[in-house]
Amino acid sequence: MKLVPTLGETIHGVGGQIHGRERSCREVVDACLAKIDEHESQVRAWVSVDREGALRRAAELDAELATGHWRGPLHGIPMGIKDIVDVAGWPTKAGAEWFPLEWEAMSRAACPHPSPLPGGEGVDGEARHDAPIVTRLREAGVVIVGKTVTTQFASFDPPVTRNPWHLDRTPGGSSSGSAAAVATGMCLGAIGSQTGGSITRPASYCGVAGCKPTFGLVDCEGVVPLAANMDHPGPIARCVRDLALLLDVIGDERPNSLGIVTALDASPLAPPRLGRLSGIFDSLADDEVRASITNALDRLSKAGATVQSVPLPAAFADVISRHRTIMAVEAAAWHEALLARHPNGYQPKIRSLMEEGFRTPAPEYVRCCEHQARLSRAILACFENADVLVTPATTTPAPDASSTGDPSFNSPWSYTGLPTVSFPVGLSRDGLPLAIQLIGRPNGEADLFRVAAWCEKIARAD
Repeated sequence: MKLVPTLGETIHGVGGQIHGRERSCREVVDACLAKIDEHESQVRAWVSVDREGALRRAAELDAELATGHWRGPLHGIPMGIKDIVDVAGWPTKAGAEWFPLEWEAMSRAACPHPSPLPGGEGVDGEARHDAPIVTRLREAGVVIVGKTVTTQFASFDPPVTRNPWHLDRTPGGSSSGSAAAVATGMCLGAIGSQTGGSITRPASYCGVAGCKPTFGLVDCEGVVPLAANMDHPGPIARCVRDLALLLDVIGDERPNSLGIVTALDASPLAPPRLGRLSGIFDSLADDEVRASITNALDRLSKAGATVQSVPLPAAFADVISRHRTIMAVEAAAWHEALLARHPNGYQPKIRSLMEEGFRTPAPEYVRCCEHQARLSRAILACFENADVLVTPATTTPAPDASSTGDPSFNSPWSYTGLPTVSFPVGLSRDGLPLAIQLIGRPNGEADLFRVAAWCEKIARAD
């Protein structure tokens, strides 16, 4: 059963309507709440929805517009926040009902005198203040509709969320609720996070766009960690331009950096040089995925892009196993005390990951970290004759709901920290979305987004 619209509203389109007084913030929020009423019982994308708070904030933002105060292109835009990110006054559950009290205690220990919550001190288990990523969104005029479903502790156990393109298929993990909510129009954008493939994969499976930024570009304070050396918060939206609008707000400024939207609006881009990666990106892809990427690249080539094969560095052969080792060890280290206090509180796959971490010898973890640094340097040679690198976004269309899918095409970029953008380019025989993934240089989001927008215009499937 397919619930998603063929075409959905975009942030930049709706934002322009709000700015031009064609629609009020209240009307936009009402439309998203209506979609929640229509689809949530089947899709189950939300942990909580703050209907009254969203409408109250929309009214405040409409009042600001009436006085001529416009906060920018996100003014009045309804968004969801993955439930590993602190939102003041709400519990951060991270997929575990017992977790909020533990997380609040950690936050109190780290910051014993936090600013009081608006309207009072709050109750036990509620986040005491917004994560910086949420603060930035609020200041830009975003209306936070609610918290979206995550797999437990952003790991691999299947979520309650279902794929709106086919309710028996997985929406992917771990940002499952964020991707499904955007796909069904229950919000116009959402925050996810990726340690393996948890932005790109659910975005691909749900037929929307996703961005995993350069490692460290988006602040992780107030975000429940999985593996601190590879955790990346990032945006999910319906198109590349919407991703750029969100990343411009949530990303930290870098020296000599150019705003991403400013880069998109600069002089027209010459047809780009695309470096197609093979290796596992051919051998692990199924026939439909390979055909979809080949067709997309053919369209881009006919439009003037240069497409050439780019060999992977030798160290790439070990990236999947070493990524897993670092993730397992760092997850085990962070959760060790919690596991002792809540031995029955963990789902099977996150527990298995931690057990791998406990068994891993310290010298092996060090070797994996050294390999991570070495491959992060070696992969830069792939850009010698390419503006961006290109792979499929996933190995297959969305599999059944017993798993969250294979992150093999995404985890190398979480491991090396390179920025990625993905968007849909086709459909499988079963009518499920298939997506392309573009990879840029470190801190090269402005150039990556210019290429991605050019490619999306030509190759995207809607």
